[in-house]
Amino acid sequence: MSKFGMMKQTMAQIERFRLIQIGLYTLLGIVLYASMYSNVKPEELDLRLLSISPQTVYSPITIEDKESTDEKRKEAQQAVKDVYTLKTEYAQNRVDLVASIFNAIMEVNEEFEQSEVTDQDVEQVIQAKRELLSDKLPADIQKSLSSKTINQLLQSTQQELSIAKDAVVTGVHHVMKDRITVSEVENKKEQIKNQLIYTNVNNELKESMYEIAHFSIIPNVIYDPKKTAENRQEAVERIDPVRIKQGQIIVEESQLITAEIYRQLQLVGLLNDEASVQPFVGLLLLIMIMIGFIMYYFKDFNTKSSQTLLLYVIVFTITMILMKILSLFQEMELSEIGFLMPVAAGGLLIRILINERIAIISSVVFAICGSIIFNGEMTTSINVHVGTYFLLGSIAGILFLSKQHRRSRILQAGLFVSLVNVGIILAMQLIKNSQLSTVELSYYGIMAISSGIIAAILTIGLLPFFESGFGILSTMKLIELSSPNHPLLRKILTETPGTYHHSVMVANLSESACETIGANGLLARVAAYYHDIGKTKRPQYFIENQMNISNPHDKLSPEVSKNIIIAHAIDGANILRKHKLPKEIIDVAEQHHGTTLLKYFYYKAVEGTEEKVDEKDYRYPGPKPQTKEAAVICIADSVEAAVRSMTNPTPEKIEGLVRSIIKDRLQDEQLNECDLTLKELELIAKSLCETLNGIFHSRIEYPEMKKEKVKA
Repeated sequence: MSKFGMMKQTMAQIERFRLIQIGLYTLLGIVLYASMYSNVKPEELDLRLLSISPQTVYSPITIEDKESTDEKRKEAQQAVKDVYTLKTEYAQNRVDLVASIFNAIMEVNEEFEQSEVTDQDVEQVIQAKRELLSDKLPADIQKSLSSKTINQLLQSTQQELSIAKDAVVTGVHHVMKDRITVSEVENKKEQIKNQLIYTNVNNELKESMYEIAHFSIIPNVIYDPKKTAENRQEAVERIDPVRIKQGQIIVEESQLITAEIYRQLQLVGLLNDEASVQPFVGLLLLIMIMIGFIMYYFKDFNTKSSQTLLLYVIVFTITMILMKILSLFQEMELSEIGFLMPVAAGGLLIRILINERIAIISSVVFAICGSIIFNGEMTTSINVHVGTYFLLGSIAGILFLSKQHRRSRILQAGLFVSLVNVGIILAMQLIKNSQLSTVELSYYGIMAISSGIIAAILTIGLLPFFESGFGILSTMKLIELSSPNHPLLRKILTETPGTYHHSVMVANLSESACETIGANGLLARVAAYYHDIGKTKRPQYFIENQMNISNPHDKLSPEVSKNIIIAHAIDGANILRKHKLPKEIIDVAEQHHGTTLLKYFYYKAVEGTEEKVDEKDYRYPGPKPQTKEAAVICIADSVEAAVRSMTNPTPEKIEGLVRSIIKDRLQDEQLNECDLTLKELELIAKSLCETLNGIFHSRIEYPEMKKEKVKA
């Protein structure tokens, strides 16, 4: 096939892969939407104005009652009185005005007395004085005072005018210093008249004084529109919006639906003739966001993504179906039936079959869905209590399960979930400050414990079906492959007994080391049994099988020898594929030597020729170990072979050899592609040393054995 044809085929496979993924995500969205559709559908009520309500109606939402709010704010605005500001300068202005009037009159009289005109009669004198006064007193003030008053002042003596001036100025100042509104002006004028009545002047002058005083008294408070507006705005802002709160009773059973109640029912959307699409749009948006998170967490899967995604969709669908079926019992008035839901089963299955990250995000999705599905007895659309209960319980089981997948561990996780569930329910009741009876607490406790136990039972029961149906390497499958009666193990035993013994030793070392670091010990043991299956093709070329025969490599060139040795990893993987063994075991057969160097034949080749020998030609093709189990087998394989070649192994020598091999693997970058930590490598080293010391422990020499040695 041409390069272009291969590229076209690859693109077609990618396109098919994407279509499958889109189809599975669409199916997941349909499952979510179908399971929550009825829970977000608005309740339909047949309520009419001035009719009797057949039931108690609660508000499904919190919403502002703008009409009531506006009404309250108008009332508050109208309750604010107009603001009037006292003008203190008005008192001084009117006092100065009074003084100016009297001063002008007194100046006119004084100037006229100094003139030489003496033969005029009274009227002519007054007329002459008024002409002089017109230059000293504005015309508008003269018009405000009667002619009689002006004439009387012009006829009075300077002493009388001085007394009158002082009295009027004092009276005006005394009255004007207080607040005077428009309605109070007449009273204040009467008040100043009462003060001036006792002035020691003739009655005619008193009348003039009264008129000037009355003219001087004016309102000294004026309407302040700006301050009034500010006060009214503050009063409006102090009024909080009137809200109809979620869960608030709008109309009770058998209560008359008044116009106000009917308006509130309409406001919260309970009387809409046309079905609202908002809840369904909101649900669709929520589902899209949740699926977006799931897609993000699935992006790391590549080779088996479609199969893994299909497995995920099935587990997710089963969990949602169980959730929906259990929610139907809410109609039977079973209080808080959601606490019985074994939602942790979904999280545990996803944790075991896929990985921890996707299990945790799925727990969040289950919690959100559960809070909507189990809202039957709630006045809100979301049951926060059930959502919290689902989330924490499911995550507790996932974290407890950790790296170990044994059946007993699953049961322990279920019991731990039960304990956490009880704690969550107790915490929520204490937060709500609820007064629950012993019977109610027992009821909740039984549901919480049952939820965890049922989750563990469901996980253990469904796990084998998923493992066999999707070709997942299960514990039962590993036990089956570890049987000595398996055809491939019998082939190793009969054709390469030395390799079989070596494989059993590596299996013992690997299993112990893997369990120490929390890896799958059983997988490591079974994979170690098969890791050297490729040696059965040319058994005599491997030293553990060279009993009573010469080493054939002595007669071969280093290049041929290295090809034979390197081929056993590739041959082993091909044999395992042919017999359809699980991929995890095939990977170990390919990776257990990584890209390590065949040092013996490399140095032999370097010594045997003067030409430059490329080190890459004497390295295994790899790949390097990709998992913890493969890395442990890689180390244990070298350690077992090296310790077996030691003449007198001691604990000190064994430990030095183990650490030297691990150090060599690190420096050769053979462990770069697996997720082993330095701490785990230290635990592996200790485990290998303990196991090897148990195998090669010192034996007590009995007297008979000593005599035989002496004779020898």
